[in-house]
Amino acid sequence: MSETTENKSKQEETLEKVETADETAAANEEKAETSKADNSALAGENIEEAADKADENSSSEELSTEEYTVKIAELEAKIAEHEDRYLRLRADYENLRRRSQLDLQAAEKYRAQSLLTDLLPIIDNFERALEVKVESEDAKALYKGIEMVYHALIEAVKKEGLEVIPAVGEPFDPNVHQAIMQESDSEKESGIVLKELQKGYKLKDRVLRPSMVSVNE
Repeated sequence: MSETTENKSKQEETLEKVETADETAAANEEKAETSKADNSALAGENIEEAADKADENSSSEELSTEEYTVKIAELEAKIAEHEDRYLRLRADYENLRRRSQLDLQAAEKYRAQSLLTDLLPIIDNFERALEVKVESEDAKALYKGIEMVYHALIEAVKKEGLEVIPAVGEPFDPNVHQAIMQESDSEKESGIVLKELQKGYKLKDRVLRPSMVSVNE
């Protein structure tokens, strides 16, 4: 082969390599453009998807807020109901406590009521016995003994709070007097108690037995 032919062959080979390199570069450039376009499209899709998710989350948050508001209203209603129930129970407790205190005070104040009520007929009998006039020495001695027992009994019941209800000369009071009969006395005002037929008694401020009386017309 001549030198000229060999040089021509080398030139052609070099030219082919250059063309191949150009084609490779063009292909790589095309791939890069395609990849860039794909990335841009993917980025756009991601942005749209993120926007959609943001809208969904926003709607979800709005629904959750509404539900939360409803929950708060329900809890507030329950709290108000429990507060009302608590106030009622507290009021009932206070009323019960006051009633219990009043009952205890009344029990202490009127603890001797039953005993004193039972003693009233005995006091009546003592007073009837002391109304009898005696003449003999033996009767006088017995009378003296009955009188001493009577006064001791009266002192004892007074210490427990027993009081005689005023009657004769007092205006008739249906709370403490029981009218058995009516009489007429022009010298007395109408409604004045003229006679006491049976003594009345009270324990402190509670009537144990009203006075049986005769009232002026």
